[in-house]
Amino acid sequence: MSLTPIGEPRQKITIASLREKILHREPITCLTAYDYATARLVDEAGIDIILVGDSLAQTMLGYDNTLTVTIDEMLHHTKAVRRAVKNALLVADMPFGSYHVSPDEAVSNAARFIKEGGAEAVKIEGGEKRADLIRRIIDAEIPVAGHIGLTPQSVNVMSGYKVQGKTLTGIEQLMRDAVALDRAGVACIYLEGIPREVAAMITAEVSTPTIGIGAGPECDGQVLVIHDILNLNFGTPAKFVRRYGDAAALISDAVQAFRADVVSGQYPSDGESYHLPKETRSALDTVLERKRGIRR
Repeated sequence: MSLTPIGEPRQKITIASLREKILHREPITCLTAYDYATARLVDEAGIDIILVGDSLAQTMLGYDNTLTVTIDEMLHHTKAVRRAVKNALLVADMPFGSYHVSPDEAVSNAARFIKEGGAEAVKIEGGEKRADLIRRIIDAEIPVAGHIGLTPQSVNVMSGYKVQGKTLTGIEQLMRDAVALDRAGVACIYLEGIPREVAAMITAEVSTPTIGIGAGPECDGQVLVIHDILNLNFGTPAKFVRRYGDAAALISDAVQAFRADVVSGQYPSDGESYHLPKETRSALDTVLERKRGIRR
């Protein structure tokens, strides 16, 4: 498998091309992004899917969980990411409460993410019980990504963030959920926090691409939160998180160096300052000399 070098033109990722990837056994890459600068870097690095996840509730807004974030806050960040993304498929999370009240409201809210936010698909948590709703949204020409397993919006029902599918009953339910989403026509299925063996069974069973997060290597693709891989998460990382950089140390060192230079008078230097043109400086010196002469 060859990677397109960074900076070279590459093909726009679509829902159809995700299917082509799994047919050619090409792993799908996905990362979250919540702002223009980060999204642009992620897109230019060749990532296939950029997810504006409701995890921005914690990473960007400082909430305790994902339940608090609003649809307007999600749209605000989705719009920023849209301006940066050229090649990746842009997926946006529908936040808690935006699809739970009524099917009509869910379709209307999903349409906002496409029309206002510029997303190319919306992600909805839940399996078998969401299948009819997902079909209705897809019928409205809005692609949907499914999400089963550890679904953060169900944290209160699950009594915490716990691995799902550890019992035979749990495995059976996850299989039913995956098949229901597959038949509903979702663009992909995110599998979060489930045993590797179960994720492998699901991936073998469904034709829809599976994207794992804490679900083992047998999934068709993998997703992580950008803040986790860069050490910008102030909490304890999950077992499946791998750190690929230390942006926290980089930022902290840079900020401390700036502060030290300002306090010591080393910043800004003369070379980092603007200067008057010679003619203006000469005229100003003449004016100032006259004022000093008057004061004497």
